[in-house]
Amino acid sequence: MNAHHPLRLAELTTEEAAEAVTRAPVVIIPAGAYEQHGPGLPIATDTVRAERIAELVAARLAGRVVLGPPLPVGVSPHHMAFAGTVTLTTSTFAAVVREYVASLRRHGWLRFLVLTGHGGNNAALTTVAQDLLVADPEVRFAWSPVTTLASGVVAGMGVSEVHGHSGEAETAQMLALAPELVHTQRLTPGTTSLDELKPAARLARTFSQPSLTLPYDELSANGVLGDPTSVTADDGRAIVDAVVTRVCAFVEEWLDA
Repeated sequence: MNAHHPLRLAELTTEEAAEAVTRAPVVIIPAGAYEQHGPGLPIATDTVRAERIAELVAARLAGRVVLGPPLPVGVSPHHMAFAGTVTLTTSTFAAVVREYVASLRRHGWLRFLVLTGHGGNNAALTTVAQDLLVADPEVRFAWSPVTTLASGVVAGMGVSEVHGHSGEAETAQMLALAPELVHTQRLTPGTTSLDELKPAARLARTFSQPSLTLPYDELSANGVLGDPTSVTADDGRAIVDAVVTRVCAFVEEWLDA
């Protein structure tokens, strides 16, 4: 991976920002969440992962994209039973995204890519993308979850029957990206099989469509889905590299389109 310094809007002067519009026409916005991640991972896990992956993408693309302001708090009402969680409503989150875009659009940026470490943000991002088609047709707005881009790598890790939040994939990424924030001695398996779930929760995890949304305390007593003790930093590096490679490939084609 190239070791270039990522171009961060926050570190530029206003004159440098004006120049960056031309040489770095894509703004990457990392989006995360401020929510429980079980006994071993920090509340900012999703934001940390999104920000650090966005930095790796920007570094590899060597000044052709600019890192915009992060969205550190996301849509997390399903985690509110756990202490420390902070949530925005979908309308507030979507409004903040739109206003980030509107602000930077006034300075000349027209292409935006949101990388979200939190699945709870997905519905709002879809809404923003659809609304912008009418509100500002010149703007091109793309977004993607992070871990989904490495689904093949995750599947090859031998994850639990039930896995996801604070489980194998998220823990592995944190071990690779921010090991100083992982309390390895506190990592504990959560719900790992469908048999552990009550009927409504089993239904929610068995069927992807129709989708049944439940609070996380009905899915897991400790807020964890999967076994975070079974993964290593090497697993995380494999996930991160797959994600960064996929995002960079997309952006490079986008820049040439």
